[in-house]
Amino acid sequence: MRRVAMLCVAFLLVCGCGSVTTETPAAPPVVQVWPPFDTKRARTDRGLVVKAQGGTLSQVLVYEGGEPVAGRLDDSRTLWRTDWTLKPAAEYTVTATAARAGAPATVAMGRFRTRAAERTFQVASTAPLPGETVGTGMPIIIDFDTPIEEKAAVERALEITAAAPAEGAWRWTSDTRVVYRTRRFWTARQQVTVTAHLAGVRAADGLYGAADSTFTFSVGRRQTSDIDTRTHQMIVHRDGAIAQRMAISAGMATTFEYTTTSGVHLTMDKGNPVRMISPGRKKGDPGFYDLMIDHAVRISNSGEYVHAKDNVWAQGKENVSHGCINSRPDQAAWFYDSSLRGDPVTITGTGRELEWDNGWGFWQLPWEKWKQGSAIAETDTAGGRVPKR
Repeated sequence: MRRVAMLCVAFLLVCGCGSVTTETPAAPPVVQVWPPFDTKRARTDRGLVVKAQGGTLSQVLVYEGGEPVAGRLDDSRTLWRTDWTLKPAAEYTVTATAARAGAPATVAMGRFRTRAAERTFQVASTAPLPGETVGTGMPIIIDFDTPIEEKAAVERALEITAAAPAEGAWRWTSDTRVVYRTRRFWTARQQVTVTAHLAGVRAADGLYGAADSTFTFSVGRRQTSDIDTRTHQMIVHRDGAIAQRMAISAGMATTFEYTTTSGVHLTMDKGNPVRMISPGRKKGDPGFYDLMIDHAVRISNSGEYVHAKDNVWAQGKENVSHGCINSRPDQAAWFYDSSLRGDPVTITGTGRELEWDNGWGFWQLPWEKWKQGSAIAETDTAGGRVPKR
């Protein structure tokens, strides 16, 4: 009789498992958007942020003026933010979808407007020029039309994409100029695009970027020149082979300004002819000259050129110039025709070193020191400045 009772209890327990129960459905995820929808004067410099609580973001669509706005999800897929700052005085529309297992999806839709900028700044000039083909040592130089106080914010807005990516860093040389140099020379024969995502970037109190700016240039063949002022020879290499040997005459070195600078120069511009006037002297002074020089390729800001001169008696034998590198007229014409801005010209053998800020002498700075000119830096344990990654 006891056995029968136990079986009945077991049966009732088994049957109880089949009773109808209802589970509480999962709460739908919550979507938060900053700046909030319907804001009329949103800040531009903090960008747009979309967050999901209690779920993950499955889609975020943002448009401004009918164009999609770039942004990305974090690894947890709970936070999405714009890649760059927001445009001043612009309207943004947002559609964000968040999902959670066992719960209905949440779709947040709305719009907001950003405030107008009190004052604006923009790119005033660049080197290279848009569409220019340059040498493998070419820096990227950006000049702004207004002094920049928040240099780190502006520097973060500068993007470089290359067919053959290379390590590089920006260095501020003044409040209005920033220069990008690669660690090693550019890979030859490729395209490079520079985009300044300045719209909405805060550069100083009340000063914001007005618009983005972009340009593309090409890196040409690899041409480098080596000049030894002791042997009075110049050798031009192109793509690893010798393209030209030139007998030259360098600075006579009787004064500081008549001494050719040693170091890694870059070709900066050229003219045919170029008017050259003796530095620090006026007409009638000893050593005064005022000459028109043919096929002149500039390599510094201290008056140094590689140019033509018909003094073959000195070329290859002794240094008699006022600081320039002169060569036979036909060879100087060849070098003039074959040079691109940014071709490296390395000079050795003199007692005067090229300063890193003389013209485009940027390769004179060791890489670690060059990086210290970046505004995006932090201090390491040894007290040195290193770029943030």
